[in-house]
Amino acid sequence: MALMRAADMGYGSDADGLVWGYRFGPGHGPAAINGEAAARWLQAPPAPGEFIWLHFSLSNAATGRWMHDTLRLSEAFHEALHESVGSTRLELTDDALIAVIHDVMFNTSFDASSISTATIWVAPHLVVSARLRPLRSMDRLRAAVKTGQPLRSAAELLAQLLREQAAVLIEIMRDSTARVDEVEDSLLDNRVATSRAGMSAQRRSLVRLQRLLAPEPAALFRLLNRPPAWLSEHDVADLRQAAEEFSVAVADAAALTERLKLLQEELTAMLNEHTNRTLFILTLVTVLALPINLVAGLLGMNVGGIPLAGHAHGFELVVTTLAVITGLLAWLMFLRRD
Repeated sequence: MALMRAADMGYGSDADGLVWGYRFGPGHGPAAINGEAAARWLQAPPAPGEFIWLHFSLSNAATGRWMHDTLRLSEAFHEALHESVGSTRLELTDDALIAVIHDVMFNTSFDASSISTATIWVAPHLVVSARLRPLRSMDRLRAAVKTGQPLRSAAELLAQLLREQAAVLIEIMRDSTARVDEVEDSLLDNRVATSRAGMSAQRRSLVRLQRLLAPEPAALFRLLNRPPAWLSEHDVADLRQAAEEFSVAVADAAALTERLKLLQEELTAMLNEHTNRTLFILTLVTVLALPINLVAGLLGMNVGGIPLAGHAHGFELVVTTLAVITGLLAWLMFLRRD
């Protein structure tokens, strides 16, 4: 059987669209395998406990044709390859598991546009995954396989992928929590140094991530209630544990989203208070300057009959009157404010 060194497998796909392939068995560690060797392996009866994992790139035009001619998977899997991004789906079809999962793209900072989708076919002796753009959790699983991590069955590979997905989500939560802590500290110090637009974008990203990933644990739990016959007790236990870990990560994302919502409300209240204080100062200055401007305008007219024009103490009387009126207006403004 033709094997290749794992280190020689790059991120680009080969002529058949295969990005990487691995053969697992109880008597040996994970061994890299190409498309030709995988086709020959599928034609022979598999040894007990052996299975292969083939990962394809949908950006290669030859991928669909090679999978259809060589793997002969169900039409439900090929239809799932072309579905638009929606909720995570996990179902049993033709005695095999079909999963449509979402994750952040590999080697990118998380934002609302960095979600990628992978479609996975899991059978007793065959795991097929296909994606359009690289996924971070898929690459983490491949890195673990390259280091020689043993996998007992195809179901355990799916469970490990879910754990890696939860780990990626936890990393996102850790980075987001650090940024939220900085925002919270600035608000406690009465320093409005954070943009509401930035907080809104971060909250939208977390909500979208939660919306795409949240259905996955529920779908998995529904499947585990009626598992296929080829799933062993250990496989069911692994999948259940992975679902629980992922549920915790999704719950943390929901809690952080709620925390961001409260901080947004606090920031909005602080900005409103600052705006109201500024408007009050401007209004106070306008009201206090109104009597002076009004009297100055009247006394500055070049017409006859201006009051106190010939009075010896006219200026003092006008200034005293304006000071009393201005003080009274200031007292009324601050009294109304309190």
